[in-house]
Amino acid sequence: MTMRGYRLGVVAVLAALCVSGTGRPEVVRTASDLGPLPADRYDYTPQDYQRSQRASALLVRQCMAEHGHPDFPLDPRYPTDPLVATAVGTDYGALDLDDARRWGYGWDPAKSQAQRPKGRRMTDAEYADFPACNAEASRRLMRGIDVKRDWLYASARAAEVDKAVKRDPRLRAAWDVWSRCVADQGFTRYPDPGAAYTDTAWQRGSDGNTRHTARERATAAADVTCKRRHHTAELWHAVRARKQAADISRHRARYTAGLRALRTYRAHVAEVLRTLG
Repeated sequence: MTMRGYRLGVVAVLAALCVSGTGRPEVVRTASDLGPLPADRYDYTPQDYQRSQRASALLVRQCMAEHGHPDFPLDPRYPTDPLVATAVGTDYGALDLDDARRWGYGWDPAKSQAQRPKGRRMTDAEYADFPACNAEASRRLMRGIDVKRDWLYASARAAEVDKAVKRDPRLRAAWDVWSRCVADQGFTRYPDPGAAYTDTAWQRGSDGNTRHTARERATAAADVTCKRRHHTAELWHAVRARKQAADISRHRARYTAGLRALRTYRAHVAEVLRTLG
């Protein structure tokens, strides 16, 4: 794609964003600032996760009581603490400039501590019965759902659509402009923001966090600054929206079946929360 063609593409995409993005923040700090995507309605959401975790814990506690553990906690710790990794990031790499300057491509270590279980540690006897009760809770919440055919369909398609997104010439041109911008500030010329985020130079520990070195933090800040200057995330989001909409249109019946499965799951979760919560 020529630079003139790229510029015309940018103008067209940004014009579409201006029409459809009423109320969107001028500065993108999180992926949600970019607005919804067509496939979002078929996705398992953070709220779904929180509600399902609560429902599963209630079912596990009920099952454990039936196995002779009447005071089993809702949020138990394992007999020995497993390593807790905190996933922090977006589909577009680093976006928040303040976080980039402070944490680079990592995150505040306190976030890992906040996600640790709050309940008491399981006894060895409880731990022996816990896996079976956990599996039973999963079966209860997934009853009547064809996991392979329907439940996993949207996520499988998302992986394929993202491959197409990364091949899109408009996005690759946008990444090239971003890459030159980062390099012009004295940093590595990465092929795309994902490569910057996953650079092994940041020496991620076993929990996934980085060392927050001066070089890492400066690179991340340049990354975000260049994204803002060239509207990289907005263009990326627009390409994703187009590809997703086209895929949903081509496979409407399968997506609809997947949505029915998700709604069935949500109904099961709501039933458990209503009866046991």
